[in-house]
Amino acid sequence: MPKVPDDLKEEMETKAKELIESFLKPEHIKTPSEDMQFNYVVDIYTEWYRSYFYFCAKYASSGPNAISPFFETKFARMEYVGDGLFNLSYMRHTGKWFELFQDLSLDECLEAIKDYPHFLP
Repeated sequence: MPKVPDDLKEEMETKAKELIESFLKPEHIKTPSEDMQFNYVVDIYTEWYRSYFYFCAKYASSGPNAISPFFETKFARMEYVGDGLFNLSYMRHTGKWFELFQDLSLDECLEAIKDYPHFLP
């Protein structure tokens, strides 16, 4: 697995934060109603694990049967494959990653995360 260059990591973090703040949070974080019984997104963020860059969502569980008040999920994964390119996957309802795109640039990955319904938190 190729190592992600530090300058590319920095660019990814900056551009991902911009996407999160300008689009993902306004689109997916809503004020819950008083009688909220379902899980709802309270934060969206990124994290690294080796050559994988994840988009994650933190949910609140307010229902009477909630096991925990919060839980976190990963909903999109960018895998660095070298030469500034990434494979892009989403988390299926089965709990398995499904690779939807191969050999995309950083900007192409971010556009796909924004535009394709597969990459919803």
